[in-house]
Amino acid sequence: MNKKFFIIIVLIVIISAVLTTSLFTVDETEQVIVTQLGKFVREVKQPGLHFKIPLVQAVHRFEARVLEYDAAAAKIITDDKKHLVIDNYARWKIINPLKFYQTVGNEFGAQSRLDDIVFSEMREELARHSLTEIVSVNRQEIMHKVAEQCDQKAADYGIQVIDVRIKRADLPQEVTHSVYARMKAERQRIAKKYRSEGEEEAVKITAQTDKEKTILLAESYRQAEKLKGEGDAEALKIYAQAYEKDPEFYSFIRTLEAYGKSLSQGTTIVLPGDSEFFQYLDPPTE
Repeated sequence: MNKKFFIIIVLIVIISAVLTTSLFTVDETEQVIVTQLGKFVREVKQPGLHFKIPLVQAVHRFEARVLEYDAAAAKIITDDKKHLVIDNYARWKIINPLKFYQTVGNEFGAQSRLDDIVFSEMREELARHSLTEIVSVNRQEIMHKVAEQCDQKAADYGIQVIDVRIKRADLPQEVTHSVYARMKAERQRIAKKYRSEGEEEAVKITAQTDKEKTILLAESYRQAEKLKGEGDAEALKIYAQAYEKDPEFYSFIRTLEAYGKSLSQGTTIVLPGDSEFFQYLDPPTE
């Protein structure tokens, strides 16, 4: 009885071991290739439980998700001979597990290949553009071209390069200060130019204003003198007409006006008694 029980236990263990080494699962984030004695047998992308021949066939697992490659910062030279330190990254995916396994083996090998491909294409493409284009004007277009070229070369390794981007583009530390100094000098030159142009414009406006002021004052004075002359002429005309109507009365009125202006309170005038100025005053009575 004990012998049969022992045999049953052994059989169960053997069957469990066979099943354990014969079955494998594929996660939805994975893709698998099965090899037999080093030769490719099949590719498995369907998630779930799958079967393989134990001890003979091997399972190789690869990521089915989009992966990220982050490169170390490196120096490049632009078309206008400027040095830049470029820090870039790429997003990629394994689209052909068999080719990937045969060429690079694993993700570490893929990262090494991508490092060579991306840096080479990045350096070559950026060398065709100026610093301004890379930093601000055509960066998106440049990165699109780099991604296309990298994808074409990475296809030989079963890899699809989805996108390549520049995280940071800096000037080398040794030239940063000199560049900032040149930028500061350039801004100061532009500011000085603007101030000079502003001062020149201010002088023109002031001169024009002074000219208009002088012309306006001269015209006003001329107009005032003209009106004054016309008023004096009109007054003389009125006086003349009044004089013609009654010369004696006109002389009397003018003499009274002269009395009012010259003979104020406390005024002393010494004139001969027969002076015409006193002709309308009564002589003192004794």
